[in-house]
Amino acid sequence: MLADESKKNRTITDIEALPEGERAELIDGEMFMMATPSITHQRISRNLFMDISNYISSKGGSCEPFYAPFSVFPDESGINYLEPDLAVVCNPEIIDDKGIHGGPDWVIEIVSPSSKYMDYVRKLSAYEKAGVREYWIVDPDKRIVTVYGLQSQSVEQYSFDEDIPAGIYGDLVLRIRIESMRL
Repeated sequence: MLADESKKNRTITDIEALPEGERAELIDGEMFMMATPSITHQRISRNLFMDISNYISSKGGSCEPFYAPFSVFPDESGINYLEPDLAVVCNPEIIDDKGIHGGPDWVIEIVSPSSKYMDYVRKLSAYEKAGVREYWIVDPDKRIVTVYGLQSQSVEQYSFDEDIPAGIYGDLVLRIRIESMRL
């Protein structure tokens, strides 16, 4: 088997067989190993999750936010498996103990230099096919957020110092924060 072929023709079974602590994603039967996120990545993820969670809680909302690692099975093919950094799911019927079965309503990915192609091309396509309504790509190096309205087929870019409207909610506006939390 060629080295490139060793990553192809994989299924969810291959993901489940990974050793404890190893993480990977699967797109169209091709497996992609995942690196440990940076501290900046973790801070952005934590702050966004807290802001989104607080918003949903304050509104008594029925949607549920999730943060990595968690499983998304975007379809029933058995050859697609994703672990987004953050997601919001408004349909509780697609959630079970194994993960999310179908497309979340809102997905946020925080890119690293090694994940840009995956996030901007492969995952964008996978999330669009799964019916995700809104997809954000947060780029800490460029300090920009690209917001894809997948149902409206819109694309907007924002800098970290701008207010970013969340399309799935009429009144939620976020800013990307990188600061640490210290007492």
